[in-house]
Amino acid sequence: MNWKNYCKDRCVEILLYLVMSFLVVVFLWLFHTPPVLWVVVSVLLFCFGLALLIYGYIRRYRFYQQLEKYLGELDEKYLVTETIGRPVFLEGSIFYDTLREIDKSMYDEVEKHEASLREFKEYVELWVHEVKLPIASSFLILHNNRNETTRKLREQMQRIESYVEQVLYYVRSENAEKDYLIKPCGLSEIIGRVIQRNRDALLCQKISVVFESVECEVYSDSKWLEFIINQIVSNSLKYAKKENARLEFLIEENGQAPVLEIRDNGIGIPKGELARVFDKSYTGSNGRKVASSTGMGLYLCRELCAKLGHEIEIESQEGEFTCVRIKFHSEEYYQVLKE
Repeated sequence: MNWKNYCKDRCVEILLYLVMSFLVVVFLWLFHTPPVLWVVVSVLLFCFGLALLIYGYIRRYRFYQQLEKYLGELDEKYLVTETIGRPVFLEGSIFYDTLREIDKSMYDEVEKHEASLREFKEYVELWVHEVKLPIASSFLILHNNRNETTRKLREQMQRIESYVEQVLYYVRSENAEKDYLIKPCGLSEIIGRVIQRNRDALLCQKISVVFESVECEVYSDSKWLEFIINQIVSNSLKYAKKENARLEFLIEENGQAPVLEIRDNGIGIPKGELARVFDKSYTGSNGRKVASSTGMGLYLCRELCAKLGHEIEIESQEGEFTCVRIKFHSEEYYQVLKE
């Protein structure tokens, strides 16, 4: 609110006051009062009217200025009445009380939806843990009956397990910081577990794995990092070539900040789509070719890497290769964050 707009809003009141002042001077003239009295009365009326106008502006200016300030600073706009005081002028008080009632109603509605969302997330987590039992039992049955058919079934069961795990991590991703523990992890051991998890799919699709195990520790959460790497590997399997498919793991030890590079020679990603591959539910043109694409894997990888303090980037050339890099930070980085 500024002075110009305030005066424009009060233009009718100002006009009526000026008319009244003019009539007072006219009556003084009709009663043959001395001209000096006309001047004195006119000056007094003008000063008094201006003082009233300024006083009203100051009272309103403080309230609306404060309102605009906190509206700009707050993320939850509906909590604005909790941060500002009740104004002393009548229309401001009515506006404040109305706004407070609206905010209270909105707050109650938000609380209700948040409670509903919490219940849903709890149900999903419970469902995931329950469904893991028959999946584990299925793996055990397939393990005890080994043949070509059961190997293919085991591959499909691994895909089901991966999707179930994806649901669980997606539900937890908003509050991931409550579930992870940053500590030194053996990167080669984690990669080895991911390869073992996908062994049947790798054998079935005849994908050769190139990985030279090296002693390298990174600061991360082993469970979350294994999930991230597994999602990248799942994507490589999904978009692998039919012949001479290859999957490479390369660990670059750049001082205290190692880089993990996961490269495949699959169908690649069109150049124009690279900027969007980390977007939620984005499947791109390759997603039209593979019916099982959800567009959630790389999105979750980016979200979880951000939570863990890692950097993730992707490079690809259509028809040639796709390379995903995860950059880790040193212990000093996490010490600074704690402080």
